[in-house]
Amino acid sequence: MMRSDAPAERNDGLANYLHGTRFGPIEWFRQLDSTNRYASEAAIARAGDGLVVVADEQTAGRGRLGRTWEAPPGASLLVSVLLRMGPSSDLRALATPAAALAAADALHALAGIDARLKWPNDLVVGERKIAGFLAEAVHGASAVVVGMGLNVSWPAFPDELADIATAANHCSDRPVDREPLLIEWLVRYDRRLRALAHPGGERELRDACAARSATLGRRVRVELSNRALVGLASGLTSNGMLEVTSDDGAVEAVASGDVVHLRPA
Repeated sequence: MMRSDAPAERNDGLANYLHGTRFGPIEWFRQLDSTNRYASEAAIARAGDGLVVVADEQTAGRGRLGRTWEAPPGASLLVSVLLRMGPSSDLRALATPAAALAAADALHALAGIDARLKWPNDLVVGERKIAGFLAEAVHGASAVVVGMGLNVSWPAFPDELADIATAANHCSDRPVDREPLLIEWLVRYDRRLRALAHPGGERELRDACAARSATLGRRVRVELSNRALVGLASGLTSNGMLEVTSDDGAVEAVASGDVVHLRPA
C-alpha cells in the first residue's frame, strides 16, 4: 500500500484556532493514499484523541461500501479526525450526523450555503452532493476515525458527476478556502460532540438532523443487503437510524443502506 508524501508545510498557527477544543495537532500532507487509513494506523500507534489528518490529494480515498473518493488536487477538503471513546460509547453511530451538521453549519456561516443531510452520510445542496462522510471503528484501539470529503473549489465536474455533484464555489459567490473551512468545521464539530455527552444530547442531535434533513418527508427507496425498502422517510431514532413508513403503514428502522430520493409520481 502506498504510504504518504512528507507533510506539506502549513502555518502551525492553524492549531491556535482550535484552542479549547478536542482537536489537534493538524498533520497536512500534499498527497496521501487515504486520510482514514493514516488516522486509523495512528490510532493503533496510540496517537491522541483529536488528531486531524488532511491531504491536498488522495490516491485511494474511500467512501461507503468500498467506493472510491476522487478529487483534483486542492479541489476538496479531504480530512479525517481521530476520536477516542469509552467502551460503552455509541460514538460511531452518532459521529457521522454530528460531523455532517457541523459541516452544514460551517458552509452556511462562511458562504451562506444551505446544505442538507441526505441520510445516511451525505451532504447535499438541492439534489447534488457536496460532501460525503465515512466513520470507521478502529478495532482494538477504542477509537473511531471520521473522514470527510467536502467539495470546495472545482472549476468543472466531469460529465458523469455534473448532474449529481456540486462544490462550494458553484453554490455561493463568496470565496471559500480550505483552511478557514477546516477550522470552522472542527470548532463546530467539537461543540456537537460535547453536546452529546450531556443529558438529552442524543435527542438534540436527532432533532437538529431532522430539521436539516433532505431525506425526511421524501418517498425513498432504501437498498438493503438483501432487499429494497420503499416508503416514506418518516423519522429518525435517537441513535441515528432512519424510520421508513411503508404503504401499509408499517414502520421499519434501518441502520444503514443506500437511499434513493424518489420523485413524486
